[in-house]
Amino acid sequence: MRLKAVLADDEPNILRNLQAVIPWEEIEIDIVGKARNGLEALELCELHVPDIVMSDIRMPHMDGITFVHKLREINEECSVLMVTGYQDFDYVRSLLRAGVSDYILKPIDYEELENVIRKVAADIRAKKLSQHEEHLKWGKIRSLAYEKVLQDIMMNYTDITATTLLPIDYGDLETLRYVFAIIDVDDYSQKSLPWTEQERKLWNFAVRNVLQDSLADEQSQFTVLHMREGEWALLMVWEDGVEASVEAKLRTLSAKLQHNVRESVKLGISIGYFPQPVGLHQLADTYQKLLRFMQLNLDKQESVLPYKETKESVDANTSLWFLVEEIVAGLKQLSKPKSEDALDRLKMLLEGLTESSFARAFQMLHYLILHVLRELREMNALDSSEEEQIWRELDKSESIAHLLQVMVHLVSIGLEGSNKKKNSELLMAAAKDYIRTNYSTDFGIEDIASSLGISSSYFSLLFKQHFGETFVEYVTKHRMELAKSMLLHSDKSITDIGKSVGYIERRYFTKVFHKFTGEIPSEYRDKRKEGN
Repeated sequence: MRLKAVLADDEPNILRNLQAVIPWEEIEIDIVGKARNGLEALELCELHVPDIVMSDIRMPHMDGITFVHKLREINEECSVLMVTGYQDFDYVRSLLRAGVSDYILKPIDYEELENVIRKVAADIRAKKLSQHEEHLKWGKIRSLAYEKVLQDIMMNYTDITATTLLPIDYGDLETLRYVFAIIDVDDYSQKSLPWTEQERKLWNFAVRNVLQDSLADEQSQFTVLHMREGEWALLMVWEDGVEASVEAKLRTLSAKLQHNVRESVKLGISIGYFPQPVGLHQLADTYQKLLRFMQLNLDKQESVLPYKETKESVDANTSLWFLVEEIVAGLKQLSKPKSEDALDRLKMLLEGLTESSFARAFQMLHYLILHVLRELREMNALDSSEEEQIWRELDKSESIAHLLQVMVHLVSIGLEGSNKKKNSELLMAAAKDYIRTNYSTDFGIEDIASSLGISSSYFSLLFKQHFGETFVEYVTKHRMELAKSMLLHSDKSITDIGKSVGYIERRYFTKVFHKFTGEIPSEYRDKRKEGN
């Protein structure tokens, strides 16, 4: 890791000696500028942002101490080595207070100076490496938070307003537009039947990795969200002025994704996409449209499907799809009356079908049973033996009446299975305790959901129903309340308080705190201490 240095001294001979005697190349330091006075040195520091500055204490136009104070206004990180003829202890202490890393007494012992420079350079490199690792770690945390916020919006668990607390730093989300696609593993329910729960997780993890690796070379900012087993949402930020159309972009990208998934994990995927970019507030509605559109394309096999507003999709809100979604919603909410009411209306709808509609209705009902099966897997509400029994019944079904019996049986299993699990009150009490115990660590929703034995999407639904806000909003508020308390009742630095409540970067902690309280942390602390 190469470093940059600026040398400042009003004596030309000393400047030449400093550059010639010290083995800068060996230490991997580039001399980016030499100054004859304090003003020149300050200008060079503004221009080059050096890691090290070596300066004489006595220079024309601006002395070394004034220079250091000015330097700290534009660069807090730079290490300063000061050359001085003063040996008075109080004076040396004033140098250190001004932010000088070390000092060298005149006449200069160049061997001693070289050792000091090597030590300072090693300290700088160690600090830069640590900061780089922290930034990478925080970047990952911010990325996960961004994904969670998008997923909550798509699932309609949260509303975005100007004052919404979002622990992310991606500019103004409300101005962004997204290219939106759903990626679905073909015949996932059938193919995944023999897999154990652990095997299903590994397969889903493998597919997501292939999708992300395939998109790594894309210029646009993209996000891959795991919505359900065997299903992912792809969102790419759409830049105004891009010459290619959404369709041309998605066609090219889809072929690449399909090829890579087929080659790497031997699974076929179909991709449905929305033909125009959509804004943040349209994500939830667009997801439901695309999801319904994909499920109603029953014969898709490695297909790439642009969303079309067909008569079938328009009427879906009063047909099979809507009623099956009502059944699923009742199962997720542990509402037996809601599921059974939707099931009764489904029966009435099927009884009123004309003969010409039977074949299509049979095919759709068969497929929607698989949809319910997939949702119950997400809820962890049925075991492998129960699922195998449903498959045996499906294989024997030759009429709509038979399929209805399978649906009734599946709903019964779902309601019974959900009630056999911990009820939502106990689950959310456990979640609250987990958050309280781990608020200062890098935990995510997947960690809590896994500890409770349910899927992330089901956890998000229960959390919003129970607390009236999303997981991200709840955790952010909890951390901010703790930060407020620590600012008033401890002498810890703002950086340390931020880290204590889970924010590695002080700048980011300050931004979230300001959004939460209307004040930056230092203002919050100072005002209340003055009041007391």
